Amino acid sequence: MNLRRSLSHLHAECEALIWAIKCMKTLQFSDVVFATDSQLVKMVSSPEEWTAFVTHMDEFSHSKTFFHTFKIRHIPRAHNKMADKLTRGARSFLSAMLYVDSLPPVWLSEPMVS
Repeated sequence: MNLRRSLSHLHAECEALIWAIKCMKTLQFSDVVFATDSQLVKMVSSPEEWTAFVTHMDEFSHSKTFFHTFKIRHIPRAHNKMADKLTRGARSFLSAMLYVDSLPPVWLSEPMVS
């Protein structure tokens, strides 16, 4: 989801994670694994250290209880070229971009242009 009016990039990533969690709940998935290249893993592991994100962390904690298995992992951006391409592509859209599916769209599968 392309979020443009957040206080910071980390706020936008929190909002996007919460949105993705809600999407997985709507799709009735009971076992989920989220991967990120940001500090979200640290944030959800020790929310008390991130006081500016208390509202997001409360919503996150409540939302993840809907799943039988819930994991969030850190993957360095250099090791995840698909996510990097999606991020760069999302910035070029003038309007909001929403994407939830188990298969990537054709344009995402095309080779990256440097």
